[in-house]
Amino acid sequence: MARYEQRTVRRARYAVAAVFCVHGSVTGSFATRVPWIQEHAAVSAGQLGIALAFPAIGAALTMPLAARLSHRFGARAALRGLLTLWTLALIPPSLAPNMPTLCMALFVFGASAGMCDVAMNALGVDVERRLDKSIMSGLHGMWSVGALIGSAVGTLAAHLEVSAQLHHAAAAGTLMVVGLVACHYVLDLRPDQDEEPPPRFALPPKSALLIGAVAFCATFGEGASLDWSAVYLRDVLTASAGVAAATTTGFTLTMAVARIAGDALVDRFGAVRTVRASGVIAAAGGLLVMTAWHPLVAMAGFALLGVGIAVVVPLAFAAAGRKGPNPSQAIAGVATVTYTSGLVAPFAIGTIADATSLVVSFGVVTALACGLAVFAGVLRTGDRRAAGVTRAEAASDVTS
Repeated sequence: MARYEQRTVRRARYAVAAVFCVHGSVTGSFATRVPWIQEHAAVSAGQLGIALAFPAIGAALTMPLAARLSHRFGARAALRGLLTLWTLALIPPSLAPNMPTLCMALFVFGASAGMCDVAMNALGVDVERRLDKSIMSGLHGMWSVGALIGSAVGTLAAHLEVSAQLHHAAAAGTLMVVGLVACHYVLDLRPDQDEEPPPRFALPPKSALLIGAVAFCATFGEGASLDWSAVYLRDVLTASAGVAAATTTGFTLTMAVARIAGDALVDRFGAVRTVRASGVIAAAGGLLVMTAWHPLVAMAGFALLGVGIAVVVPLAFAAAGRKGPNPSQAIAGVATVTYTSGLVAPFAIGTIADATSLVVSFGVVTALACGLAVFAGVLRTGDRRAAGVTRAEAASDVTS
C-alpha cells in the first residue's frame, strides 16, 4: 500500500511540474506579442507602461483568495479552475481596442496568474514534504522552460505575421487541455472538518514578510536584468542589437538551467547555504556587469546573475509553505512581495538611471544580491529537514 501511495506522490510531482510549465507558457506567449497588442489597442509607450502595471496590481489584490478557494473546493478542484481561468485570460488582452479595456483585461490576466501561482506552489510544497527532498527549484525551472516554449512559439507566430488574437486563442485552448489533464493527477488535498477557513483578505504573517524580503532581492534582480540587460549592452557598451538581445536570452537560459539543477544542491547543502552561495554568485555577476569593458564580460555577468538568483524564489516559497497552519496564506504573502518587486524593479532601474547612470542602477542590484548572502538565515526554520517528516510518515497520509 505504501509503495502505491509513494507512486501516487511521484505521479503528482510530475503533474505539478506540468502545471508549472503550462503557467510559464502562458506568460511567454503573452510577452512576445506585446508589440502587436500595443499597436492593436493604439496606445503610446507611456500608456503601455501604465497598462503593464495592472497585472501586478491584479495579482497583489487577489492572491489571498487562492487559499480560500482551496479550502472550500479542495486543492485539485481549485487548481483546475484557476489554471483554466489563467489560460483563457491570455485571450482578452489581444482583443482590447483601447487603453481602458486593455487595463481591465490585464488586471484579470494578473489576478488569474497570481491566484493560480499560489495554488500550484502550495501543492508543490506539499509534494516536496511528502517526498522528503527538494523539488521546488526544479518546479520553477519547469516554469522557465514553459516560458521559453511559449516565447519560441510566439516569436514564430510574430515572424509569420499571425495575429495575436488567433495565436492566443490557439495557445489558450491547447494549454487549457494540457493543464486539465495534468490537474487530474495532482493530490486532492482537503482541510480537516474542524479547520477554520482562511480570511478572504489578510495581511501576510510577519514570518512571510521576512522570507518575502529575501525573495524581493532576487526578484528585483530578475526584473531588472530581464527588462534592462539588452538596454545596458546597447547604451553602456555600444553592443549590436543582436548581441544585446542574446544577453537577455542567455540570462533566461541560465536561470532555467540553474533552477532545474538546484534541487540536488539544496538536498546536499540545505536551503540556507545554497542561498548564501547564490548571493555571492549573483553579487559577483553584478560586479562584472558594473565593471565590464567588453560586451562579452557583461554577458558573463548577467549569466552569473541568472545563476545566482535562480533558486532563491523557489526556496522562499518552500519556506513560506512550512510557516504556520495555513501554507497557502503564507505563500500568498511571499508571492505578493515578489510580484510587487517585479513591478518596482524596472521602474526603479529607469528612475535611477535617469538621475545617475545604468551602471549605478545595477549597483543597486548588486547590493541587493549581497543581501541574499547576509539574510539567507531567515529560510532556516523553513528548511525541509526541519519539518521533521520522514518518508514513511509522508507516505501514510497521502490523499489520492
